[in-house]
Amino acid sequence: MSVSLTLAGRKEAAAPPRRARRRLPKGWIAPLVILVAWEILARAGVFKPNLMPGPTDVGGELLYLFERGRLFDHMGMTLWRVGGGFLAGVAAATLFGALTGYSRTTRELLDPTIQALKAVPSLAWVPLFILWFGIFEASKVALIAVGVFFPVYLSLMSGIQDVDRKLVEVGEVLGLGRFEIVWRILVPATLPSYLVGLRAGLALGWMFVIAAELMGASKGLGFLMFDGQMTGRPAQIIAALILFAVLGKLTDAALTLAARPLLAWQDSFGTMTERADAAR
Repeated sequence: MSVSLTLAGRKEAAAPPRRARRRLPKGWIAPLVILVAWEILARAGVFKPNLMPGPTDVGGELLYLFERGRLFDHMGMTLWRVGGGFLAGVAAATLFGALTGYSRTTRELLDPTIQALKAVPSLAWVPLFILWFGIFEASKVALIAVGVFFPVYLSLMSGIQDVDRKLVEVGEVLGLGRFEIVWRILVPATLPSYLVGLRAGLALGWMFVIAAELMGASKGLGFLMFDGQMTGRPAQIIAALILFAVLGKLTDAALTLAARPLLAWQDSFGTMTERADAAR
């Protein structure tokens, strides 16, 4: 009996853990299916080459830009603009969102004006920013910052307002000061909605950078799209679109990964499903 238990224990110890099994991420399935179907339809002549070139032609365009040393210059410039606008927009949104969320007086004074400005279309800011900052980098970063500002501001303000009142009352009963209530109760309780706002703001930053790079830019993925339109090169336009999608996804994944330790305390449905998937 003891021998059989020992052998069973050795087999369990020798068996590879389930987490070590490598599987193709499900997120790759849809892009691969789209690429294969796209290539088949392009080669069958369903898509006209001068309107919708296939993935191999788009890949050839990317290789051409890489060999000429222009690919990383355009990508780096766009990343720099999005990063600068994102940081500026987040800083302003965090300040105003915290003030309006915590103080009723500040909210009544500022929130109606901010909500009205939120309804202004992005392109409507372009002439004003060019007039104020010129056609150089300041106007582009400012336009991206405007796009980032509103979702972060709204998420933070509403997140503070939605904190459970009982938590604050318990903190007051325990004798916590105003700063301690903010740091130990409001900040942790607001983090989930704030991080959702950061992700939404980052996505809008990538959308606004296209409009920003039409403001007299000579480098960037938005410039590549405009240049492809003017020169009749659809492969260059589609290549820029794909790079936008890839860079946007990578930056969103990096932001989510960086925020994960801050939300390790959560015991939500999402964390439960992640643990269940990891255990399979």
